[in-house]
Amino acid sequence: MIYQDTIVALATPSGAGAIAIIRLSGSKAISYASEVFKAKSNKELSLQKSHTVHLGNIVDGNRIIDEVLATIFKNPNSYTGENVVEFSCHGSAYIQQEILQLLLRKGARMASAGEFTLQAFLNGKMDLSQAEAVADLIASDSKASHQLAIQQMRGGFSTEIKILRQELLNFASLIELELDFAEEDVEFANRDEFQKLISKISNLLIKLIDSFATGNVLKNGIPVAIVGRPNSGKSTLLNALLNEERAIVSSIAGTTRDTIEDEISIGGVRFRFIDTAGLRETTDEIEKIGVARALEKLENSSIYMYLFDCSEMTLEDVKSELQGFSTNSKQILIANKIDKASEEQLSILEKSDLEVLFISAKEKESLESLTDNLLEKAEISILDSNQLIVTNSRHYDILQKALVEISSVQDGINSNLSGDLLAIDLRQALYYLGEITGEVSNDELLGNIFANFCIGK
Repeated sequence: MIYQDTIVALATPSGAGAIAIIRLSGSKAISYASEVFKAKSNKELSLQKSHTVHLGNIVDGNRIIDEVLATIFKNPNSYTGENVVEFSCHGSAYIQQEILQLLLRKGARMASAGEFTLQAFLNGKMDLSQAEAVADLIASDSKASHQLAIQQMRGGFSTEIKILRQELLNFASLIELELDFAEEDVEFANRDEFQKLISKISNLLIKLIDSFATGNVLKNGIPVAIVGRPNSGKSTLLNALLNEERAIVSSIAGTTRDTIEDEISIGGVRFRFIDTAGLRETTDEIEKIGVARALEKLENSSIYMYLFDCSEMTLEDVKSELQGFSTNSKQILIANKIDKASEEQLSILEKSDLEVLFISAKEKESLESLTDNLLEKAEISILDSNQLIVTNSRHYDILQKALVEISSVQDGINSNLSGDLLAIDLRQALYYLGEITGEVSNDELLGNIFANFCIGK
């Protein structure tokens, strides 16, 4: 990427539509746009005020390509911090390409993936973690993932990191200053205050690292395994939740031999349901593989729903089977086929020490209580608490590295290490914290991050 270039790209999805937006950004954006745009008012585009919209034609010599709206944003008051012009044209794929080719001939360059947002970062319009949140916002497909992206884009996470980094930098400067007066044995950095700050940073880093487990599943969809014996109604439940015939249902035990996955949004949260093979002892080699995969999905899920036929299985059967599970996933215990169970069977379960939901997947009875329970287990209340949540794996990795260095500083203070040794770990901790917000960056890091963006953003 050559950061001084004026870049152009289609900012709306490719293909035919009602309108399309072509975006120009760079020092010569208004100049190039003026060469191809003729306003209906005959006003010169380059002389117009920022944040104004103008009706006119895109022309190539004497040929009119399209009637468009041209919107001007003058630096620094634009998304990228550069001069920006956006043409809203008709959504013909032919028109889009004609306008793009015309602007390229005038001297613009096709934008790389994420290059408009990269310009915004380089011009100080946002920090690096906020820029990454832009990509998350575009990719968000549920209320939860949208809310997490908005929270990060508004800078809550990066602001906290910047404040801590500045406080740490102030102490690091005092430690470095002590090194210049080593022979005079003076102490500029109060060790008690320094210890408090290191403890504060350590606690926040641990809190942020721990939040990644929740943030990651809320962003990418919460995996929910549906497990139980054959013919307990797992596939019927999946179909009922999705409101479509996604899985094959039959009275033959062991119909599902492999995992079947699909997603649905419930209460603004995306859940990824995994229907699994029935859990039982079997000599069938294929079914054995299916059972092994079911147990693997159970172990790796955030939530698992154990479904049992309450007209067939006793309370002792259920407890015995649950004892065989090895997982840290949250459990929802579901008594299915209540339409077939006797009053005595239901009464025994209701009076037991187990927390059981009673449903009929076939009749779609009491499914609302199940979805409410899923939302409760998903802990979506964390989204309304303004608590900082890490959703980015790059941030998670850097926070872990920063915690290692901060722990080394803490150990050094406790061991009364000299300032020069403390300074080494401090510099490394500052480096990692700066990597999150982009205060420390390089071309390779920026290239890797912005390559994941769509072109035009």
